[in-house]
Amino acid sequence: MADVFIDGSSGTTGLRIRERLSGRQDIRLLQLSEEKRHDVSARAEAISRADVAFLCLPDAAAAEIAEAARDCASVIIDTSTVHRTKEGWTYGFPELDGQRERIASSKRIANPGCHAGGFIALVRPLVFYGLISEDIRLQCTSLTGYSGGGKKMIADYSDAYDNMNAARSADGGAPRGESFGRLQAPRLYGLGGGHKHLPEMTKVCGLSREPLFLPVVSSFYSGMEVIVQIPKDETKACGADISAAYAEYYGKDGMVRAVDTGVTGDGDGTLSAASMRGKDTMEVSAADGKDRILLVSRFDNLGKGASGAAIQNMNIALGLDEKEGLVI
Repeated sequence: MADVFIDGSSGTTGLRIRERLSGRQDIRLLQLSEEKRHDVSARAEAISRADVAFLCLPDAAAAEIAEAARDCASVIIDTSTVHRTKEGWTYGFPELDGQRERIASSKRIANPGCHAGGFIALVRPLVFYGLISEDIRLQCTSLTGYSGGGKKMIADYSDAYDNMNAARSADGGAPRGESFGRLQAPRLYGLGGGHKHLPEMTKVCGLSREPLFLPVVSSFYSGMEVIVQIPKDETKACGADISAAYAEYYGKDGMVRAVDTGVTGDGDGTLSAASMRGKDTMEVSAADGKDRILLVSRFDNLGKGASGAAIQNMNIALGLDEKEGLVI
């Protein structure tokens, strides 16, 4: 039985990991008393006693405890942004070329960002096979459910829907109020062009230029859809070539799977961002358009985009079946 400690188990990702591991017979969760939950020394000591420790913390707090536990022999899996491009940390995306073996032998693993994971799954194989150049300037749009914004955003949406339902019950009319109207519609963010996932998106894919990235949050709880468009004059490959490359790169039985959506999408000419909700797998696809190739990855931002990926990395680090406890 493996001892596991979750530092930051009250946040969205930490809670999900705890819930998912609590029912496993091969895992024993280590816990601190309430008064020691913010004590750096007590947390570092708990990490040292664990076989695997998850850091589910803001960046500054994750950096602080990682430094305090720097001499621990435990496997540390950090779900924050801070270590994803740092030397000495292994990027926790097992499906990338050679990465599963690196994770298996690593003591320091950085869990991928949700938007970043979807982008990397689409782009890394194309750089690997030489289907696009390293200096291409890609454009990426990513749609996410509001759970990706953490506890405060979840509370904002929950409150808005509670108010909406109360208004409907009171007079049978349409929901009212400016705050609900804003949350009901998709919202762009990162308007200045910077985003904390950009460094890993660029480095892990082997690109020399950051993509032009636009994230969008919408009024569904969980799910993610990452979209990359490649102008046809930027590659000699067609959609079928890229689909074949995905199938070869990811194989048939892994957590990332190549699918053929074509222009019919989900059967009605559309592709839902919530189609993979509740699962820990990811689907990638490529389709030809008039003047561009459309690349799409779909997954759950709370699954392969967060807790599911973290548990998969834990399984690999412990030498277990990597799909143990995951929803396929």
